[in-house]
Amino acid sequence: MSIRLKELSKIGYTNIVARSLALGIISKHCKHSTKDEVLAILSDLLQYPDKYKTNEIWSRLAEHFSPIMEEKQFSVYNLLDEPLTFKTYGGKFIDSLAKQQMELAMRLPVTLAGALMPDAHAGYGLPIGGVLAVENAVIPYAVGVDIGCRMSLTVFDAKADYLTRYSHQIKEALKEYTHFGMEGGLTFQQEHEVLDRKEFQMTDLLKKLQGKAVRQLGTSGGGNHFVEFGEIELMENNVLKLPAGQYLALLSHSGSRGMGAKIAKHYSQVARDVCLLPREAQHFAWLGLDTDAGQEYWMSMNLAGDFAQACHERIHINLSKALGLKAIGNVNNHHNFAWREEISPNRYAIVHRKGATPAAKGVAGFIPGSMATAGYLVCGKGEVQSLNSASHGAGRAMSRQKAKEQFTQSALKKLLQQQQVTLIGGSVEEIPLAYKDIDRVMPAQESLVEIQGKFMPRIVRMNRE
Repeated sequence: MSIRLKELSKIGYTNIVARSLALGIISKHCKHSTKDEVLAILSDLLQYPDKYKTNEIWSRLAEHFSPIMEEKQFSVYNLLDEPLTFKTYGGKFIDSLAKQQMELAMRLPVTLAGALMPDAHAGYGLPIGGVLAVENAVIPYAVGVDIGCRMSLTVFDAKADYLTRYSHQIKEALKEYTHFGMEGGLTFQQEHEVLDRKEFQMTDLLKKLQGKAVRQLGTSGGGNHFVEFGEIELMENNVLKLPAGQYLALLSHSGSRGMGAKIAKHYSQVARDVCLLPREAQHFAWLGLDTDAGQEYWMSMNLAGDFAQACHERIHINLSKALGLKAIGNVNNHHNFAWREEISPNRYAIVHRKGATPAAKGVAGFIPGSMATAGYLVCGKGEVQSLNSASHGAGRAMSRQKAKEQFTQSALKKLLQQQQVTLIGGSVEEIPLAYKDIDRVMPAQESLVEIQGKFMPRIVRMNRE
């Protein structure tokens, strides 16, 4: 028994997809049926497709004519008429747009508290340097695109003069054992237990991202990310519990690479689909932590943060081995992340730090300046009004584009020579003059952190934009 396309068209099967489905079913399941019987079923199915949706043979064709429409569940939210109050540190260093973005975040109905750090500048959604505590929800764009971006400082059992005695070896090691930007990767195999984490098999997105994580392990992003050797002066009674004095140190700054960016983009769109906000606040769409999507993002965010840490660990291990150095102390801290924290006695919230350093009492962290200015080893003081936070750097004084227009490569080279800094790669967009003065930013947060060491970059490796 065979049925032709002309016969299907006569009974109303004019759509090529429907005809293809029908012919496939007929050839597989209707060998013992007459042509009239089959045509009768096809005609009835076209008129009453819902009758056949549970039929083992015809359900797929019925679904084509009467697809099950999944009703999207969403909620519409209004902003508060006035922003909740929040503490601003170093307000004179912060541009008005960053303050406006923070005020908008403080009008979200889920917001409980917030603070603005002295390195703050305008961002996408929450400003860079913004800290936001919300009720049982997570905001993908208050975490940021580069999930788990972090600082990692390793102090070695070598004096600072190692930098001059072995400068050539350091430069060669940086060229061989670091990689920046999107293209290519390291030429040798990297291993880390994070790559075998079960979470990579728990969502379709993470399954797709595991291969990218394998390729990018131990590498760094572009922009302001760096790996650099320098000298650090540790003070008495420092958090590393090392004797005061001058040491050789390695500092790196990078995040979760393409993995974090894909997670941020995906779940930000999911949030926008279910959390409808006024147009000016769309970037603040959130996912409730009592929803499947919210739990998926939380799991993915934490995995991305652990991957970012693994990248730093591989960088520091590889360079230490290459140069025969022994690590005697390490400090590392996330920014661009969210934590469940107690913000007041018996009151918990999800605290987002987008470009802000955790600074709970006794917690060590590192706040960098630029490629030619000091960075500081710090210990948090646990200031409640800052939500246990501090700045994550000096902060940009101008955009990358403006820096590119205003400065030249020769000006950058001259400035670095004056500061006795060697730059491998890098670009004029990251010239130190494009950043705020770290030694003006630090006094603005004396109530937030205590300085315990001062680091000066000497040999810096960055991406060439």
